Amino acid sequence: MVTPAERSSQTRVPIWRNVVVIKWATQIGILVGLLWLGYVVITQATSNLRATGIPFSWDFLGEPLGVKLGEGFNTDPESGLEALAVGMVNMLRVTWSGVIAATILGTVIGISRLSSNWIVSRIANAYIEFFRNIPLLVQILFWQALIVGLLPDLTPEMEGSRWLFASPKGIAMPWLTPLAGRWQYTLLLILGVVAARWVYRRRIALQEREGHDTHAFAWSIGTFAVFLVGGWFAHPVAGALGWLFTALAWMAGVVPVIGLQLVLAALVVLLAARYIVRYLRRLRSPAGMAKLSDDDYFRLAVAAVVGIGVMLFFVSGAGQATLSSVLGRTLWYQMNWGLEPLFDFLASRFDFSGGAPLRFTLPEVVVPTRFPQYSHEVGKALTPGFMAVWMGVTLYTAAFIAEIVRAGIMAVPRGQGEAAAAVGLRRGQVLRLVVLPQAFRIILPPLGSQYLNLAKNTSLGIAVAYADIVQVGQTIFNQEGQALAVFIFWMGFYSLVSLILSGIVNYYNRKMALVER
Repeated sequence: MVTPAERSSQTRVPIWRNVVVIKWATQIGILVGLLWLGYVVITQATSNLRATGIPFSWDFLGEPLGVKLGEGFNTDPESGLEALAVGMVNMLRVTWSGVIAATILGTVIGISRLSSNWIVSRIANAYIEFFRNIPLLVQILFWQALIVGLLPDLTPEMEGSRWLFASPKGIAMPWLTPLAGRWQYTLLLILGVVAARWVYRRRIALQEREGHDTHAFAWSIGTFAVFLVGGWFAHPVAGALGWLFTALAWMAGVVPVIGLQLVLAALVVLLAARYIVRYLRRLRSPAGMAKLSDDDYFRLAVAAVVGIGVMLFFVSGAGQATLSSVLGRTLWYQMNWGLEPLFDFLASRFDFSGGAPLRFTLPEVVVPTRFPQYSHEVGKALTPGFMAVWMGVTLYTAAFIAEIVRAGIMAVPRGQGEAAAAVGLRRGQVLRLVVLPQAFRIILPPLGSQYLNLAKNTSLGIAVAYADIVQVGQTIFNQEGQALAVFIFWMGFYSLVSLILSGIVNYYNRKMALVER
């Protein structure tokens, strides 16, 4: 007679055929393999660089660049890190302004493509076919050649102010020049946006509850206008924040690093334990604890390992050095960055004697030497490099966005528009209130991909010597020989920008998704 123990041993699956063991072993094996591959690649690259007499290093971040940049918030940076920061800001200037302009232009062209007017439709079609079939690099070079070769030179006779200057040195236009009170005024405008959003949601809720039009959009615009106008006169009130930032700077300067290490380590352990407890509690039912699956075990193990790893980091010497840099106790590549310098900077910007926030100024041509140039103090001058890159990526991306918009509108059932027209809505109202809101649910995912392409295509600005992060990085590794370090910096920066753009688009995609009951 076969006993229960013998029967269990006969039905037990061998360990090399156990699905759980195979899944865990495969995942751990792949992870170990990837880590080993990364270690081999980095070790070999470091060894090869050392053999060439240029060991892998990040020291260039704290060393003077030795050359001036073409444009940016600081054209004479004191270190490689500051030069890369200027390049990053220049790249982001093209990206955010290009995304807005390409979205507006692409939407207009996409709607025009569906127009019943034959001329409008053909012009829109010609625009799409022209710009999307020419390589972007060619377009950027064309716009630069057009600006440099077509516009007249600046002459000493042009010295003075005008409404607009256009020359091979760029285009200068009137601008709102920021003054000392801009920080306080900007803070009030941000509060105005929050208040306008709150008012809009309250009016929409009132409309849904009572069933009549509450003019939510007009109310939100009016609320923001109150902050826009009132903030111009009341912005010195925000100078009280200077006291708060002074206190925070003092705290960042006196808090013991070891105390902060222990607090953060304990906080990480508590968060990991809280996650594990809540996860197990979610699996518990009135009948008791459900059987944990492989994924459950994997999640719990990862939470425990990550929690312990981060805790050990904070209590180690590396954690102490990192927190010292974060607080601003030590120089970070010879730059005084950290919480204390940040709060000191903000405290110096927020005070009760801020003065006017903005001033409208006209562009001006000055002649400091024999060569006339645009004044940096007034107006806004856009360099040929910026204009060429901006026009290239904007017009190129708008052609693809136009096709996405056209396809999204055509995907909306024709009956939706016919039903809206049957209840008396005009054509523009049908498009704005019925068709486009439904089309945007289809448009948004591919639209996000075009935004990512636009951000990455700005790297072609190196062809026209636009001082973005790629051009600055190339200057650095030509001088320092640290090509690998600069490439790692580039990849990290572009990955971060892409993740942020993707996160924003995914957020709005989830907000616009239909909620099914």
